[in-house]
Amino acid sequence: MQEINTFSPYRRQLKTKIIETAMKAFRTQGVRKIRMDDIADELSISKRTVYEIFGTKEQLVFECVKKYTERERSKLAELTVHCSNVMEILLIIYRRRIEDTKRTNLLFYLDLRRYSSVMQFLKEKSEHNRELCQQFIKRGIEEGYFRTNLDYQLTSLIFDALGHYFMDNQLYERYSIEEIYHNLVFVSLRGMCTEKGLAELERIVSPSQS
Repeated sequence: MQEINTFSPYRRQLKTKIIETAMKAFRTQGVRKIRMDDIADELSISKRTVYEIFGTKEQLVFECVKKYTERERSKLAELTVHCSNVMEILLIIYRRRIEDTKRTNLLFYLDLRRYSSVMQFLKEKSEHNRELCQQFIKRGIEEGYFRTNLDYQLTSLIFDALGHYFMDNQLYERYSIEEIYHNLVFVSLRGMCTEKGLAELERIVSPSQS
């Protein structure tokens, strides 16, 4: 195969195609099951070409996760830009998370733990998300949906811990994502809400239970 120039438009386009193809395969089948050969075959290129662009499978996984998280952040920003309050934002995030989880093989999340660079990246993202969570809680208090005596930092840490508990104890093997949300996430949210917030929360929860 002809050598690809590092800075050529074709190479940049090919890199994007590899990331898109790999991420789709990783999310549906898990990372461990997908080989670099599989990705190369899907795109009708050589495995050598894939390694020339990414170096290692871990680098490819890292680029996939980075691209996906950036895209998801951008999409959520687009979906929530016109929301008038935190409860509207909460509804959009809830629906988005449910849809995303249903489309993703949970082996994907488990397999990521094998890659230290990916886990470090996700750790940094998690820390940033906790800061956003604190800002979200503060806004909810100002809007009258959350109780005024909430500890921003502690509350954000609790929600982070719930996510880890879900994965570490493999609750996904016994419960659906909807059951997890209704029995872990929404129970915690109810404790955060004022009467005004509870009324809005019920509007979010009830349709999804029907």
